[in-house]
Amino acid sequence: MSNRADIIGFLGTRGGQQLAGSNSDPVLVEHRGEPAIEAEVCDVFCIDAEAVARVHTTMVSDRSAAGLAQTFGVLGDPTRVKLISALMAGELCVCDLATLLGLSQSAVSHQLRLLRNMRLAKYRRDGRMVYYSLDDQHIRDLFLQGLQHVTEG
Repeated sequence: MSNRADIIGFLGTRGGQQLAGSNSDPVLVEHRGEPAIEAEVCDVFCIDAEAVARVHTTMVSDRSAAGLAQTFGVLGDPTRVKLISALMAGELCVCDLATLLGLSQSAVSHQLRLLRNMRLAKYRRDGRMVYYSLDDQHIRDLFLQGLQHVTEG
């Protein structure tokens, strides 16, 4: 997108909103059954075409956005977060993980399968034992960044 006409055309495909105008009605947002709250929005709808063009070229693709959303969705379960936390210390067998979380091996195995399918965890078999570990350093970094975010207050 190189000029204002391109931006206007792009924006027209994203809902056909006007470039400038009054937006004085409050926007009420309901989230997960919580009461609606007023969202903070601009008092006037006015687009900075250059900013939109600059940011548009750096935005994540639809495919990457979907994959990342799936990853965050899998991480949206406290049991799976605890499993990742345990695996941060290193490789552990399913029995150890079940004991740590106070769950059955079957329940832990189900959660680990979800983590494995999203490439967040991997396993290796040693005879009759199955050991899990984090799939790579990115998972560790993602976990630590998220944990830092929620503990900063």
